[in-house]
Amino acid sequence: MLRKQILAITASSFLFAACTTSGAPTSESDSGTAASTAVASEAELIPVKAGHLVALDMAPLFVGVESGCFAEAGLAVETVLFTNPGDNNAALAGGQIDFSTNPFTLPFFAANSGVPIKTVAAAGGWGVMQVIVNSEYGVESISDLSTFVDENPDEKLKIATLRGDTLELILVDAFENAGISPDAFEMLYFDDLLAMVDAFRVGEVDILSHIKPYTTQFVASGEAAVLTDNAEVWSPTTPNTVVSVLDKTLAERPEVVESYIQGLHCAAEIINSEPEEAVSLLTEGNYYRVEDDVLLTAFTSQPSPITFTPDLETVQTVVDKMVELDYIEADVPAKDIFDVTLVKGLEE
Repeated sequence: MLRKQILAITASSFLFAACTTSGAPTSESDSGTAASTAVASEAELIPVKAGHLVALDMAPLFVGVESGCFAEAGLAVETVLFTNPGDNNAALAGGQIDFSTNPFTLPFFAANSGVPIKTVAAAGGWGVMQVIVNSEYGVESISDLSTFVDENPDEKLKIATLRGDTLELILVDAFENAGISPDAFEMLYFDDLLAMVDAFRVGEVDILSHIKPYTTQFVASGEAAVLTDNAEVWSPTTPNTVVSVLDKTLAERPEVVESYIQGLHCAAEIINSEPEEAVSLLTEGNYYRVEDDVLLTAFTSQPSPITFTPDLETVQTVVDKMVELDYIEADVPAKDIFDVTLVKGLEE
């Protein structure tokens, strides 16, 4: 029943997505040599739309836009914000956007619904998913949480997460590894990432499965402690989000996909080597609702420099769990969804 509900929501989103996109018409101007040169320069860039959420590992996309990295790669990238991963998925399926940066579980939902999708790279950032708990409980690890559950059998802590998302799957695996029953908690499922943050801030939930830099701000202020992250539960290079396109885009416009990945690499170099500059660029674009020092801490606390080739073996284990939970009908091999040929070539 649960799987059918999720697939029904996903499928309905696909049906309501627009089937095509169109750019604004161009016109010639006689307003002067400088204006004509500017128009000509812009015309040389290939326009693409990139759907995204608000996670730290989407920073290469944002920095790529603000720094000019994408323009250097020949692209004019327009970012399109979504607060719900399903809407992001639907926009890609319907052709409203060219690239989608979304949790790595979402392409499997899309494929299971018949969408011809290919994931071409990790979004950029490791260990950015974190499970945090309100500091008042004195719990600082999954082991501590297990002890708390045993000692307080009548107290169910409330957990905020997204159903069928990486943010839920990390909880499933973390609890299973520690021998903790999910029934020991009250699970609250959200459909808006920022609403989850607000719920934790005002004390409506006790545990938050979310991403940096939003988890970082609570830890930095002393309001929360980190229980675990995706680098610990899965592996250091298991992604949170990934970059996906339609099969048609990869087959017919591989040079655009490669240019997009080149832009991400350029931006990652800025973040890795000059994090303060990256923070300055992101502040100008107002991408995150956190202070500059929090964002800088989020960058500098990543377990390793940003790269874009994901750990597909671990991704496959998470997909297997999705099948076990009846979220998707059949096990879709990660190798059939991911095509990381371009990104591996750039990183070799």
